[in-house]
Amino acid sequence: MRTTDLILRDDIRFLGRLLGDTLREQEGEKTYAMVEEIRQLSVAFRRHADAKAGQRLNRLLNRLTTDEAVLVIRAFGYFSHLANIAEDQARLREAHTLADEARASQAPSTLAHSLAQFKKAGIRKPALMAVLRQALVSPVLTAHPTEVQRTSVMDAERRIAELLAQRHSLGALGQAAAMPANERANEQAMRARITQLWQTRVLRTSTLTVADEIENALSFYRSTFLRQIPAIMGELAERLEEPNLPAFLRMGNWIGGDRDGNPNVSAQTLEESVRKHAEVALRFYLTEVHLLGTELSVSRLLRGTTPDLKPWPRWPTMPAPTGTTSHIARPWWACMQGLQPRSRGSPAPRPCATPCRHLSPMPARKIFSLTCARWRQP
Repeated sequence: MRTTDLILRDDIRFLGRLLGDTLREQEGEKTYAMVEEIRQLSVAFRRHADAKAGQRLNRLLNRLTTDEAVLVIRAFGYFSHLANIAEDQARLREAHTLADEARASQAPSTLAHSLAQFKKAGIRKPALMAVLRQALVSPVLTAHPTEVQRTSVMDAERRIAELLAQRHSLGALGQAAAMPANERANEQAMRARITQLWQTRVLRTSTLTVADEIENALSFYRSTFLRQIPAIMGELAERLEEPNLPAFLRMGNWIGGDRDGNPNVSAQTLEESVRKHAEVALRFYLTEVHLLGTELSVSRLLRGTTPDLKPWPRWPTMPAPTGTTSHIARPWWACMQGLQPRSRGSPAPRPCATPCRHLSPMPARKIFSLTCARWRQP
C-alpha cells in the first residue's frame, strides 16, 4: 500500500475515533455500542463475505426504533462526510508534493501537464494565446433548493479540513499519547467542530428561500473562488511567461435571477443578488488592499521608486492620515491609502483620500500580481 494511502487510512481512523468519542459523549455508551456493532457487522459482511454477520446485521437493523434508526443514519452519514474531508486533503497533499516540473507534468489535473501535452502536440504559445483571447470559461452556479447544504454545516466541515491540514503540518499523526501543547489544541479544536456538527441539523426545518440560495452561493466565493481563480490565472501567466493574460476564466451565477419557472424569482431578487455579490467582492478586495498595504513598507529612500509609480503625481504631496509626512518615503503604502477610499466608494474626506480620477496611472496590474503572490503563500 502506498504511503499516501496509509496516511489517508490513518486520517479516516482518527476522524472516526473522534466521531465515536463524540457519539459516546452526546448520546451515551448504549448508542455508541449499537453503532459500533453495526459497523463491525457491516465490515465483516461486505469485506469478508461473512453470511452469519449479514444475518445478525439484518436482525439488528430490523429491531431499531425510529429514534435509534435516526441516530444510526446520522452517525454513518457524518462518518462519510469526515471520510470525504480526509480524501480531499489527501488529494491536496499529493498535488502539493508535485513540486518539480518533471513530476507535475505527469499529473493530468495540473496546468503543467496540460501545457506539456500542448507542447508535445506542437501547439505553441501564439496559438494558445489566440484561443485564450476568444475563449470564455465560465463555471456557473445554479440553485438546487432540495440539495443545498446548510452554510453552518459547510463552515464546520471547512474548518475541520483546515484543522486536519494543520495537524499534518504539526506532524501529529501517531503521537496522540505525547502531543505537544499545540497538537493537543489542534485535536481539541477538531473535537469541538465535530461536536458542533453532531449538534447541528443537516436538514432545514423551513423552506429554503431565494435569499438562502444566494447566501449559500456567496459562501463559495468567500472560501474559494475569490482566491483560487486569480491564483490559477497567475500560475498560467507565469508558465506562459505572459503577464497580460485575457480574463477568459470568469465565474457565472444565475441564482436569484434564473427564469426557469421559479415563482419566487423576481426583479427584486435579481437586484438583491447583484448587490450582495458586489458587496462580497468589494469587501474582499478592500481587505486585501489593506493587508497588502501593511506589507508594502518599502522605503523610497532605500530602494528608489519603481517605474510603475513614477507617473503617479499625487502621492508625494498627500499628507498621511496622522498628519505626518512619513508616507512620502513609502510610495507603495501611500498608493494603498489612496485606493481604499475609492474602494469604499466614499467621497474624499481629506487630501490623502484621492478620488479615482486621480488614480488613472495607478499600477493596477502590479498591485494585482502582488496580491496574487500573497494568496499563493502557504
